Amino acid sequence: MFQRVLIANRGEIAVRILRACRELGVDTVAVYSAADADALHVQLATQAVCIGPAKATDSYLNVDALLTVARQTGCDALHPGYGFLSENAEFAQRCADLGLTFIGPSGDVIRTMGNKAAARALMQAHGVPVVPGSDGPVATAQEAQAAAEAIGYPVLVKASAGGGGRGMRRVDRPEELVAKFEEARAEALACFGDGQLYLEKLILNPRHIEFQILADRHGAVIHLGERDCSIQRKNQKLVEESPSKALSPQLREAMGAAAVAAARAAGYENAGTIEFVLDQDGKFYFIEMNTRIQVEHPVTELVTGLDLVREQLRIAAGLPLSLTQEEVSLTGHAIECRVNAEDAAAGFRPCPGTTEFLHFPGGPGVRVDSMLYNGYAVSPYYDSLVAKIIVHAPTRLEAIRRMRRALEELVIQGYPTTADFCHLILHHPDFIKGQYDTGFLAAHQEELLNWDKEE
Repeated sequence: MFQRVLIANRGEIAVRILRACRELGVDTVAVYSAADADALHVQLATQAVCIGPAKATDSYLNVDALLTVARQTGCDALHPGYGFLSENAEFAQRCADLGLTFIGPSGDVIRTMGNKAAARALMQAHGVPVVPGSDGPVATAQEAQAAAEAIGYPVLVKASAGGGGRGMRRVDRPEELVAKFEEARAEALACFGDGQLYLEKLILNPRHIEFQILADRHGAVIHLGERDCSIQRKNQKLVEESPSKALSPQLREAMGAAAVAAARAAGYENAGTIEFVLDQDGKFYFIEMNTRIQVEHPVTELVTGLDLVREQLRIAAGLPLSLTQEEVSLTGHAIECRVNAEDAAAGFRPCPGTTEFLHFPGGPGVRVDSMLYNGYAVSPYYDSLVAKIIVHAPTRLEAIRRMRRALEELVIQGYPTTADFCHLILHHPDFIKGQYDTGFLAAHQEELLNWDKEE
């Protein structure tokens, strides 16, 4: 196992990684920006080093600063968490060049799977079903028009290097394509420095189902079941659960096998996520692979009993997986609600502020992952996620009731959060029945907000 790990991240995921390292007896080095001097991960780490001003490009995205700290503090590994540089192929390669173990896949794998057009082609070559789309990237709007005619409208114009809904445009009619294509290319260039685009058939109102995989360097690849991430707003997930009510045992087996095949095709090592869309006819299609730990990984941890960050560390250290596919056991039901410092009634406007009073829920089957404490100032410079409430129970209905109770116990004073909005989702009849898809919030957001006003 490693002696000392640099955690190249902040917030709740930095705290999560710190805890896993401490339980393994591994020293930790935290990095922080000037805005995060009082952050919880800074206080919990064995050692902490300031790497720059508040702006992420000058601190958490400053590769030279991160690698300098890793060398000077004697780290033998680096965990990137999620976001920031976690899926940056050049960063992973520079770590390897310095003899610093990057806790994740290789730069080559990140590069291949991070380019959605290349990942799509790789999946096709290995028999993993993909959404009908263009045969590789499209260079011009005219090429896009020809591809769209062949695919059939509606289509999605997507950035090859994209993520989080950026560089993506829905096109319903031919006359919209040129303008949407140019918009997507401009956004992709601004966000990712890469204007390459491709087209996919738009699967209307699918379920968003992702499978957690683990792969070691000895050739073992397993999946740990699925997470249903269909409750999302503008491609940003808000509520996740496992298992999905939409999957039969046979469909789960088929999708799990496809996820393992996808990871093998990529030559993958470490923890990763294979994302699928599931249409209303029960057909599933690969859409992308996330080459990192996911925000919603605790859902899988609660139904499997595994510590995924511990597994990441073990795999990166060259150890074999701690279990086989036959030994994977999925028990009960888990739900996660993301609590963001946002005002749902004001269009989910980010609302940073000082945590004047804080009380987290507890009791059987309740877990909270957060960096908050009384007096902590939520920074305006970074993502608005402040806590994740995760529950586990024997059945889905019991898990829903437990999550309602947990959110009712949660107190965060000083700024609005999405906790109340999540609480309302858990009372909606369609959610309770498990009859929802990625269009759920678009269809019901105003209804939910009006419920809140009525109360």
